[in-house]
Amino acid sequence: MASIIDIKLPKAIAAALRLPPNDPRRQQIRVLKKLLKKARFTEFGQQYHFDDALFSRHPGKSFQELVPVHDYNKIYEEWWQKTLDGVPDVTWPGKIKYYALSSGTSEAASKYIPVTKDMLRSNTVNYLRQLLSLLNYEEANKKAMTKGFLMIGGATDLKKGKAGWFAGDLSGILAKKRPFWFQSFYKPGGRIAAMSDWNQKLHEIVEHAKEWDIGYIVGVPAWCQMCMEMVIEHYKVKNIHEIWPNFSFFVHGGVAFEPYKKGFEKLLGKPIVYIENYLSSEGFIGYKTREHAKGMQLILNNNIFFEFVPFDEKNFDSDCNIVVNPEAKMIHEVEEGKEYALLMSTNSGAWRYLIGDTIKFVDLEKSEVVITGRTKHFLSLVGEHLSVENMNKAIELVSEELNVSIPEYTVVGFPHEGFFAHKWYVATDDKVDVAELGKKIDQHLRALNDDYATERDSALKEVFLEVLPEEKFLQFMALKGKLGSQHKFPRVMKGKMLDEWNRFLKTGTI
Repeated sequence: MASIIDIKLPKAIAAALRLPPNDPRRQQIRVLKKLLKKARFTEFGQQYHFDDALFSRHPGKSFQELVPVHDYNKIYEEWWQKTLDGVPDVTWPGKIKYYALSSGTSEAASKYIPVTKDMLRSNTVNYLRQLLSLLNYEEANKKAMTKGFLMIGGATDLKKGKAGWFAGDLSGILAKKRPFWFQSFYKPGGRIAAMSDWNQKLHEIVEHAKEWDIGYIVGVPAWCQMCMEMVIEHYKVKNIHEIWPNFSFFVHGGVAFEPYKKGFEKLLGKPIVYIENYLSSEGFIGYKTREHAKGMQLILNNNIFFEFVPFDEKNFDSDCNIVVNPEAKMIHEVEEGKEYALLMSTNSGAWRYLIGDTIKFVDLEKSEVVITGRTKHFLSLVGEHLSVENMNKAIELVSEELNVSIPEYTVVGFPHEGFFAHKWYVATDDKVDVAELGKKIDQHLRALNDDYATERDSALKEVFLEVLPEEKFLQFMALKGKLGSQHKFPRVMKGKMLDEWNRFLKTGTI
């Protein structure tokens, strides 16, 4: 079988792989100008005077002054909603043919995120760049680069809208629109990929697993781990390498990998290379480019213009909603180690769009970031400022310490006896001392977060913990219609989701 990197690529893609000089500011201004030029005659571009920003002496600052920040509800109600009726040239030239359905973890209804041909082309280029970056991994089995890709994602059988568009999981859209040269490497193949029933899809993958020579697995950790467990159980083998001896790369994203790592490694016969990528419904944001990188490198030169809003009380209210005119920094203005909410302007017609993630720069020179959580998934009842990053790290440390696998968890904050308390719901099928587990998580959080440590000695009086079987978390997601693909369990429970969770724990229904 020919290696992917031996295949002659189309000229446009080959040209795109030659990166311009590594000046983050210059790359981003070039991207912004390209986006403004392409969208200047759209309804959005006309209303917000893209021409003025395009021909300004300082396009970035001018763009920030002219265009307001949008969250999903604002841009959907004012702009994207029209495109569902087939109206062209709204926020991006032409009609929108595809929509990524994204419910996140807190919204009740599905979000319709436009996916344009331009974005699909950009994503293809970024996948190629990521693939070629594997040559930098010294410990990697290069032989695996000629083997199959198992992509465990959403159904490619998309639903059709009234104006002729198609909607579904982004992973399903990407699989359906995969390049012709990728066909022979792609698993599980078109027929299985089209299945919308998640359990049926997994069983089909298991049935055919022995026929494939897999070098890579790509997907969200929880579902990939479940698939591997099913394969091992079905074929009565000790580990996944007895079925796929060339399995060497696990490409993951969507959620932090730390809570899953312990359980994942129990399924392996030899070490593999873990590669994190940062792919959202709105665009391919970044990926880990080298073996021992602290974080993922932002893709600054391929049709996404980034802005960074300091995640603090000046820019977000007490419910973590962004203020009307937040302070937004460009790539050359950010600081290492500081928390930012991410704004994106893209070639799918998202403009100054708050995607809901919070990130932190861990290497300014290389523009490498880590995802620290979601703007809505911080827990701060009394100023403890507990981030998902803190929680993930505590779970990772306690998993190592007690040698247990904790693939899922969620945390709730509530008033308690005149003060406040947290309650952790932790998934593990391993034997564990509940009191010891709760105590150790609390100890690690005190060490990781000074604000938490302070509040634990004052207003945050108690930390409760309940251990549940992993199946319980999966059952809840199934009832929510969020089993499989890119859906992930919320790390902090609030509002309607919390009411449903409490009802589910009592009655088994939502």
